[in-house]
Amino acid sequence: MDPHAETLQRLRNTFNSGRTRPEAFRAAQLEALGRFLRDNRDRLLGALADDLRKAPFEAEVSELSICRSEINLALNNLHSWMQDQPVDTNLATRLDAAFIRKEPFGLVLIISPWNYPLNLAVVPLVGAIAAGNCVVLKPSELSRGVERIMAEVLPRYLDPSCFAVVLGGPQETASLLENKFDYIFFTGSTRVGKLVMAAAARHLTPVTLELGGKNPCYVDDAVDVQTVANRLAWARFFNAGQTCVAPDYVLCSAGTRDRLLPALQAAVRRFYGEDPRRSPDLGRIVSPKHFHRLRALLGSGRLVIGGQTDEEELYVAPTVLVDVKEDEPVMREEIFGPILPILTVGGLDEAIAFINRQDKPLALYAFSTRSQVVRHVLDRTSSGGFCGNDGILHITLTSLPFGGVGPSGMGNYHGRFSFDTFSHHRGCLLRRPGLEKLNSLRYPPYAQRGLGLLLRTVEIQRRECCALL
Repeated sequence: MDPHAETLQRLRNTFNSGRTRPEAFRAAQLEALGRFLRDNRDRLLGALADDLRKAPFEAEVSELSICRSEINLALNNLHSWMQDQPVDTNLATRLDAAFIRKEPFGLVLIISPWNYPLNLAVVPLVGAIAAGNCVVLKPSELSRGVERIMAEVLPRYLDPSCFAVVLGGPQETASLLENKFDYIFFTGSTRVGKLVMAAAARHLTPVTLELGGKNPCYVDDAVDVQTVANRLAWARFFNAGQTCVAPDYVLCSAGTRDRLLPALQAAVRRFYGEDPRRSPDLGRIVSPKHFHRLRALLGSGRLVIGGQTDEEELYVAPTVLVDVKEDEPVMREEIFGPILPILTVGGLDEAIAFINRQDKPLALYAFSTRSQVVRHVLDRTSSGGFCGNDGILHITLTSLPFGGVGPSGMGNYHGRFSFDTFSHHRGCLLRRPGLEKLNSLRYPPYAQRGLGLLLRTVEIQRRECCALL
């Protein structure tokens, strides 16, 4: 017997009743989600510290604050987002009403990961609630403290007839995916993303896949190396490197590498002290399995900064590798830890060629004091997101869509994009019941003499343009 059948049927019945559609209901659920964050702030910070030894500063900035912003933005704009969107008509429908209606999909499944277990669960949940859906949330079993709060506390705030949390590991997730959902939102690895997409295909369920990949970072010769080192070290080692949009490797000339290394060493020392293991601001690896995988990657290239590990603490020091080759293990998979390989290239064109040989990444970074260099990298490459002269910061803008392209994902969210992701855009035309004589041109028996007039009423004409000779 399907262990989830009763829960899913309860949620479907609620959705079919129309309970989640009114604006007032959606707003009330979003307000309740905000209260959940406020009332349980200390408990959530403690759980994030237990799961990842995440510093309160990092947890506040990257988890709680982002969630609050998304909730507030949705509440501020929910009324306008829900409005029908009028569209242009042609001559044949000039007297009628044509519009796009944003309607909820129905029963939505959100599968969230462990690296930002609050942010990456709540932010899509905001979009799903704002769009009027019922939701099943499947948090990661690896971030046990946050998972427990999601399962035990969050349901006290949200309407249980519209929302449920399902616990368990890969086996339970696979069982859950046997069921039919109206939309699936998954954040995690590319490998698991393929399994989710295959399961969704059996029911023709639409999906958003927020995956990962190897995010390149090009550093031009024309830079202030200490500024670059500060921003690069912060972006790479934030959350112990367990960030899907963290710079995964650096491409630069040999000369720039030699200038960058002491600046990176200085940044690491300033951020985390002489012994980063003792720093309260450096997190830990989530599990022994991930720790062993990262420790094996330290054999690639040549170690120049860091490299220390402690299995008992699941500690990996902020690490920089040089003389790394394209085919070494550290370059064949997403690192997802505090390890930064540096590869040397002959110049900008070689760096772009290297980037374009790889799968399209989730994020791409370029540093240069010459704006034309940053623009050139932007113009000649493709990625889910792009940030010039910094790392990660682009994802803090709710005005920008966040998502991958190709192997790094499909679909996007954040802000208005979350609402649109969880909404079916229904094309609607409301015609007048009268004026039937105007329709006679399209009815059989067809008259060739009327074809030209009919086409002029429905066909878009090319605008005339003036060219200066």
